[in-house]
Amino acid sequence: MTGTFYLLMIALGCLAGVLAYELGAPLDVQMVAAALVALVAVIALRRSRFGRRRRMVDASTDPGVNLDIGSMVPVAEWRDGRARTMYRGAEWDVELAAGEPEDAHLYEIKAVRGSCLIVVARRSGSLASGAHGAREGTRHA
Repeated sequence: MTGTFYLLMIALGCLAGVLAYELGAPLDVQMVAAALVALVAVIALRRSRFGRRRRMVDASTDPGVNLDIGSMVPVAEWRDGRARTMYRGAEWDVELAAGEPEDAHLYEIKAVRGSCLIVVARRSGSLASGAHGAREGTRHA
């Protein structure tokens, strides 16, 4: 969407060129007016809150990008911190996050790396886990 704003700023420069034409300015003045107005508008946009680049977030752990994060998955058996489990109708590789116990049977997805789910043990008192756990069956049915 930000690209659209930049095109709008360049269009403002073109509009300034048209205005210079209507005022009877020679072609070189029209071009300079269009370029200057477009340049000033682009610089102003760049310095505004709309033109600032947002910090890059890691898509593998961002629930806004990956809707699987926060969902619950059952894991029956672990082998050296790795397992396979059924999730959304397919078998997935599952990796246990560092420091997490292997004795829980229900795990929360914290990240997705390729086709591997990185999970942590479900915290029974966790509000986020409970909310996702209640919706999990309907969301991935």
